[in-house]
Amino acid sequence: MQIAVGGAVPLTRLRALAASAAAGASGWLMFGSVLRFYRQSTTIDPLTLRPESLVDSGPNRLTRNPMYLGIAGTLLAHAIARGSVRALVPVALFVVVIDRLQIAPEESAMRERFGAEYDRYVERTPRWLGLRSLRARL
Repeated sequence: MQIAVGGAVPLTRLRALAASAAAGASGWLMFGSVLRFYRQSTTIDPLTLRPESLVDSGPNRLTRNPMYLGIAGTLLAHAIARGSVRALVPVALFVVVIDRLQIAPEESAMRERFGAEYDRYVERTPRWLGLRSLRARL
């Protein structure tokens, strides 16, 4: 979709560095979270709404959705590399669709399964990123 919206310009060193940083952070979020999920024997399948454990460490300490944030960050890295504001449209669409159609049912399943423990996690950890993410690192 990012290629279809067009608007790419020649890559500069600064954009290459920024895109690499975004891609690296995104990779850490995604793969670090997947590793934690496997260690805690719970599924990473977004269609399986039967969580076995509440993962609240590693990248999940900063955001409740590190895998989705990592995907969005990868799309952002590609948009930065393309140097096109239009390439941000797929990033925004992904975030809106995932936020409304996927995350809400996942959160309902988590709340049903883990109750007050999940509510405490929601209280201290933002859905995406925010000031609470920074405080979690301090």
